Amino acid sequence: MDIKRVFLIVLDSVGIGEQEDSYLYGDEGSNTLKSCYMQKGFSVPNMKKMGLFNIDGIDYTDGVQNPSGAFGRLKESSKGKDTTTGHWEIAGIISETPLPTYPEGFPDEILDEFTKRTGRGILCNKPYSGTQVLEDYGDEHIKTGKLIVYTSADSVFQIAAHEDVVPLEKLYEYCEIARDILTGKHGVGRVIARPFEGKSPFRRTPHRHDYSLIPPETTVIDALSEKGFDVIPIGKIYDIFAGKSLKKSNPTTSNADGMNKTAEFAKTDFNGLCFVNLVDFDMHYGHRNDPKGYAKALMEFDRWLGNFTTELKDSDVLMITADHGCDPLTESTDHSREHIPLLVYGKSIKSVNLGTRNTFADIGKTVADLFGIDAKIKGESFKNLILKD
Repeated sequence: MDIKRVFLIVLDSVGIGEQEDSYLYGDEGSNTLKSCYMQKGFSVPNMKKMGLFNIDGIDYTDGVQNPSGAFGRLKESSKGKDTTTGHWEIAGIISETPLPTYPEGFPDEILDEFTKRTGRGILCNKPYSGTQVLEDYGDEHIKTGKLIVYTSADSVFQIAAHEDVVPLEKLYEYCEIARDILTGKHGVGRVIARPFEGKSPFRRTPHRHDYSLIPPETTVIDALSEKGFDVIPIGKIYDIFAGKSLKKSNPTTSNADGMNKTAEFAKTDFNGLCFVNLVDFDMHYGHRNDPKGYAKALMEFDRWLGNFTTELKDSDVLMITADHGCDPLTESTDHSREHIPLLVYGKSIKSVNLGTRNTFADIGKTVADLFGIDAKIKGESFKNLILKD
């Protein structure tokens, strides 16, 4: 049977256990999925049925007999544990050199140029929790108009501003200036607009916008687009790939919005890849060390999944994966270096254990292979392992 559509859904930060090299990143013992499983009442029957708990390394609960899909786990081969690196690897790029990070804040050469071009001063310039930074610097920002610039353990330059002080269009303009400055050795993975509103305690608004580096090599998105296949990005996907080979952005305001948009596109007659990122797991729960909220969000996705799979056509393939970890039970509020899960489901997919694979890039290579494309990207296709005879 020819495959007409692939739905690739990234559950942002839903790692399933530390990698062998996690000690290099300070992430020994991290296991995002296990931390959610430990929460009272946790249940994800639809993913369990597909083989989620049959995956290698999951030893804290039993899997099922005869899973309904293919299942496995993948190692990150790239140097890093951030969103950009993880998604690029899924799409076929292995980053041998880590993107730059700034544990001591950004150097004067960057901030002086940024201040000169924006005409605004700077507050913070440290690695910081995205919510705490608003409480610590929000009032001063409102009084002075200075921009709150901060980073994290990831390769990010984040700019927070109150929407009543800095209009969205102006904040986005400042982000574009920062993106233009941050190149070469200072080429961070993402510049992120972080607008907020209200009075203390301040609230982030849903108008976040990411400005990523352009992927330096060919991705599965490029390969599919070049051959005339549709590629539909939902959530942060357009931003993560800097719009390269993508015609239109479909941003989302929440997991629920992303799931609704995915379901709506499933009703359309496209031919190609629907590439989805659901960011709430990471943004609202992982970074905020909220295991109960994280577990609830996973259960909400699983309930939606039960309905979504009934709408799939015989020629559709569904893949569910992640891009890194963000364990809500560890002391750290940053991403964690973990294996990611992979569930593959559809009428044409057989039940098979894919074991532990050496790179996220096997996903992108397989997607291309399902459409008959010999994409010049990293990774090894597992198409012949998952398709029924």
